[in-house]
Amino acid sequence: MTKKIIKLALGMTLVAATAAIAQEAGDGGGVEQKTTLMKLILEGGWAMIPLGLLSIAMVYFIVQNGLALREKVLLRPDLMPEFVRLMKDRKVVEAHTLCKENDTLFTYVFGAGLERCSTKREPNFEKIKEAIEEASTEQVTSYMKPIDYLSIIGAVAPMLGLLGTVSGMIQAFQAIGNTGMGKPEQLAGHIGEALMTTATGLVIAIPAMLCYYYYRNSFIKSTATLGRNIGALLDTMETGELPLGHEGLDG
Repeated sequence: MTKKIIKLALGMTLVAATAAIAQEAGDGGGVEQKTTLMKLILEGGWAMIPLGLLSIAMVYFIVQNGLALREKVLLRPDLMPEFVRLMKDRKVVEAHTLCKENDTLFTYVFGAGLERCSTKREPNFEKIKEAIEEASTEQVTSYMKPIDYLSIIGAVAPMLGLLGTVSGMIQAFQAIGNTGMGKPEQLAGHIGEALMTTATGLVIAIPAMLCYYYYRNSFIKSTATLGRNIGALLDTMETGELPLGHEGLDG
């Protein structure tokens, strides 16, 4: 699914760029014109520089989140059977060591709870749950930052495009005031700058917002699964009974 999102973002960028080239070529009044991508970028004026940086950042955060937010990376379901066995026998030290050896969202949060356990007395499950909640809040905040950056890019890109549009239209009206309508090519250049920055801002914002909502919802689902898995482990530790679905691990 992550690869499909990335392909969608790049595909939309390519389609929009192709449409912009076709529109620019069609504005020649029947005269064949050779329009290159670099020419279109230069027509956009100064606003294309920050928009270009935003497009690079967008691709970076799409790829980064796609790799970091995979469920098998966040939750490590392959470690659950081993943790269930350790919790059934209350082998807290071994479980904590396993958490340290496998650094991810699940092991960090669960390991923070195990740190409140003591080998000399019965575990205080209230303190364990409190530590788990604190670690969960810390980790959720950390993982949400790269996701939120996509939302910021999706909000800022159209505003930069609009600012470039306003700048181009101001120059167009200044050209009309200074030279009148005697130089339509100069006027068309300023209008082209205005339209290009608007289109570029939208091309960046649309895939950024699509990926933001997809990654955010995926991460919320992963955190819900995280709470359910840790709850099952704590119940196993408290009762000494294997949870449903793990009966085969007994003995």
